[in-house]
Amino acid sequence: MNSIQSVESISFKSPDERRSEGKALREVVPREDHGQWKPPKNRRDSVDILNEANEDRISDLVPIRFGRMMQSPFAFYRGSAAVMAADLATMKSPGIRVQACGDAHLMNFGVFATPERRIVFDINDFDETLPGPWEWDLKRLVASIVLAGRHIGLSEKSTGRAVEATARSYRERVANYATMRALDVWYDAIDIDRFIAETEAKRKQVEKRVEKAQEKSTPEFLFPKFVKQVGELPHIIDEPPLIFHPTAEQMPGLQSGYQIAWDRYRDSLNDHVRTLYDRYQFCDMAFKVVGVGSVGTFCLLALFMSNEDDPIFLQVKEASASVLERYVGASTYGNHGQRVVNGQRLMQSASDLFLGWGLGENGRDFYVRQLRDTKTSIIIEDFDAADLRSYGRICGWTLASAHARSGDAAVIAGYMGASDIFDDAMRDFAVAYADQAQRDHRAFVKAVRRGRIKAVTDA
Repeated sequence: MNSIQSVESISFKSPDERRSEGKALREVVPREDHGQWKPPKNRRDSVDILNEANEDRISDLVPIRFGRMMQSPFAFYRGSAAVMAADLATMKSPGIRVQACGDAHLMNFGVFATPERRIVFDINDFDETLPGPWEWDLKRLVASIVLAGRHIGLSEKSTGRAVEATARSYRERVANYATMRALDVWYDAIDIDRFIAETEAKRKQVEKRVEKAQEKSTPEFLFPKFVKQVGELPHIIDEPPLIFHPTAEQMPGLQSGYQIAWDRYRDSLNDHVRTLYDRYQFCDMAFKVVGVGSVGTFCLLALFMSNEDDPIFLQVKEASASVLERYVGASTYGNHGQRVVNGQRLMQSASDLFLGWGLGENGRDFYVRQLRDTKTSIIIEDFDAADLRSYGRICGWTLASAHARSGDAAVIAGYMGASDIFDDAMRDFAVAYADQAQRDHRAFVKAVRRGRIKAVTDA
């Protein structure tokens, strides 16, 4: 007979008790201290950090990455998560950990379709995800808001208000999640109606953007854009240096259609998704240069067909060690693609149906997701002060939701408190670190002009 273990000794800490634990951590790191950024005397050279991060990247693409980062301090910031991770590691932390995004700047949030075809707003980039200090994500977000505000010519007063709104939204939403049942936190999602209500956006404009993204995600749009017929076979169109086919040296397994790597990816999928995946046959794959931070890593576009008029495009992205790893410890996963996928599933309210991971025959870890699938992000050049403020609020809410799924919202809420002390600290930090990013950008541009590093534009 199986015995049932007694549960009489089980005890639970109430939300109030956990909030008190968080409040006590203010003695370890006062909330005001988060606003104090001053580069340490032994601060590492930012260009050295970036060069170090490029060691395993495709050398011919690194100049394109640097060319994109040269364009503005905001663009530089997007590509320099490794620099900020090194800086954040020098600051005191209260020690509350969550599944961190690792690169939570405002351009890594956006709208996409769930497997149930709902339209939601969420974080959409997890290349650097790893368990780490909760405040690191928030600091990366608020500094990006200041840099975005400066990029579009807003006043310092306006950008400061946008940061305060972002931090307040995060703080209040975390406090709300601390009162919710655990399952309700996991079920919570920011759908298109909640997005419009929070940002005060015009419904017709948002729906038009989503409709346009849906159109660009359809096979009817993607297939003629990326594919041509070569004899009887569909073939991805080369557009060097941004789209090109890999060599056998770059991607071993070319002759077999990368069968070993695809089999490993298939093994990572749930059984019901494997049934769907097996309806498709691999046809072609090519490098596709994307984003800023990802340029130089193995990012590929793969074409599968289940019929002559039924294609699907999958995006294959290399997954290497997170920029956080040096400072918070190594991942528990042996495959960095698995690290990214599981971190994404933990932080997002819904994830891509085809999300999975594998190991290439070149020894590089990778993860896979659908190309686009109604994904759309903001165009900050169209923003005014009110737009930046409202968008900051929705990003703050989204980050709070992601952290509440993996961390203890009550402890975080207890630490931040109900006043605006923490909001003010985030504003002060965001301004000071945006100044740092601008100094680093100037040093970066100087390094390019002096020939220390090479940068080219791909316009």
